[in-house]
Amino acid sequence: MERISKETLLEKIKNEFDDKVIEVLDDGSYPLVLLKKEAIHSFCLYLKDKLNFIYLNDIFGTDRFTSEERFEVVYHLLSLRHRLRLFVKVRIEENDTELPTVTDIWKSANWNEREVYDMFGITFKGHPDLRRIFMPEDFEYYPLRKEFPLLGIPGSLELPNTTPEHD
Repeated sequence: MERISKETLLEKIKNEFDDKVIEVLDDGSYPLVLLKKEAIHSFCLYLKDKLNFIYLNDIFGTDRFTSEERFEVVYHLLSLRHRLRLFVKVRIEENDTELPTVTDIWKSANWNEREVYDMFGITFKGHPDLRRIFMPEDFEYYPLRKEFPLLGIPGSLELPNTTPEHD
């Protein structure tokens, strides 16, 4: 397979997923595709299998703190063959925070999805081991949500004593 340009990449994406792509943003550096959430798994599979995006660099969440489509999940992908970088974004509602896992496409998604779950409460259906990665399992809150207080919730975590002991 010969190397493709960024323009060709975006054209292929639009042709294959025209009804699932909400918007394509290209500021001249790295393109971003805003996608309908129900298409994320098939879109990622297409990117890996057909367009050689074999490297998942990162998955991260954001809280837009809006009444509609409050959360975003962003996938940062690389095609080493084509020397292209692509960001794929899906928006999800506050009362429906489930996305399909992409761990079956890229094993490296495992901990990234766990971190997004732990910090935002976004679940990934089909994930092989979706549990908290930083916070205790019984922690009731999601620290990167905008309503979480900056200084935390008093008493929500038992903290170690930091007072030095004197002999």
